[in-house]
Amino acid sequence: MIEETKSAIHQTPIQIFLRFLRFGFLAFGGPVAQIAMLKQELVEEEMWVSREEFNRALAVYQALPGPEAHELCVWLGMIAGGRWGGFLAGLGFMLPGFALILGLSWVYFTYGVDYPILQSLFLGFQVAVIALIFNAVKRIGQHAITSKALFIAAVIAAVCVFLGVSFIIVLIAIGLAYALYINKQKVLALIAPALLLAYGLYLFNQQNTHVLSSTTHVQAEHVIASPGDVFFTGLKAGLLTFGGAYTSIPYIEQDAVRKYHWLSEKQFLDGIAFSGVLPAPLIIFSTFVGYAASGWLGAFLITIGIFFPAFSFTLLGHGFFQRLIENKSIHGFLDGVTAAVIGIIAVTAIKLFIGVIDTWVSVALFLVSLFILLKFKSKLVPVFALLVSGLLMVLYGLIK
Repeated sequence: MIEETKSAIHQTPIQIFLRFLRFGFLAFGGPVAQIAMLKQELVEEEMWVSREEFNRALAVYQALPGPEAHELCVWLGMIAGGRWGGFLAGLGFMLPGFALILGLSWVYFTYGVDYPILQSLFLGFQVAVIALIFNAVKRIGQHAITSKALFIAAVIAAVCVFLGVSFIIVLIAIGLAYALYINKQKVLALIAPALLLAYGLYLFNQQNTHVLSSTTHVQAEHVIASPGDVFFTGLKAGLLTFGGAYTSIPYIEQDAVRKYHWLSEKQFLDGIAFSGVLPAPLIIFSTFVGYAASGWLGAFLITIGIFFPAFSFTLLGHGFFQRLIENKSIHGFLDGVTAAVIGIIAVTAIKLFIGVIDTWVSVALFLVSLFILLKFKSKLVPVFALLVSGLLMVLYGLIK
């Protein structure tokens, strides 16, 4: 039997859907702001669950892959209306952002951004998005990398992915190595990183190319995307997204930009910029990627793939995963995986930086955006940084 939270709260399906649809329209500012909104209204004001119960659920979903704000919506909907209520709550929360980015994707790929002002605007957006990713590395890392061993794990993961080792292999190996390390098996803990680095050097030699060649101006080739490839790109990202939506960026970028060439680096960054200014989980940028791959069908398939784990973990296994996360024997593995993810995001950020930021103006805008993100803490700061960078690039284009 699946353990479900008991609650006196009961809502009809339509009440649940409309309540979380409203939350979806107000979901600006990323997961921290979204979670605070849910907690204020449903925990502090209406007492659907106790603060302690909410915090325990949040701890579970922060440890599991997927957008935690969305998973909390599914969980809260399930409390108020069973599994059907959970499904409707998750659907309502993601629907506004999905519809908006789907419309923007259609406009973007149908009409393009060939006008000089639009090109300048989107170039400014791209620079700010790279600053957002660097800031995410800093923000997630300062909470997750709490020891020299975890820092070394992140660096090894970054190097191995840079050399060409598969993300999945890196995550599993680093997670196991760190679990062995904290259990005083230090000699065994060294084996997995050593083998990873050796395998990475082998792959790099097999490629017989300079390291930077894989980081320079990857262009779309307008290939015909397989529906299966599009769906599994989303599913893989949904299953490997630990620590927030930014951690999905490397997995989707690897498939969509570098492996299948569905879109260019700059188009990929435009999709992230769109999702950054919409009321939605940042992970909704995957819809833009799916549209680039194969139109409306691709948009739906990749979105289903990336949100499928978030729905499933909650609707089918909240109780099981809560017990699993409370098992201290796997904490080391999860900590190691999280450190590896941070290293992977960092190397992706560096690749995108090298591929996009190639003039003194873009460097200056990058520094301005990064300063804004580091200095100010409002939930709308990412939107502000995107707009400032875009408008400054437009201004520079007009006066040069």
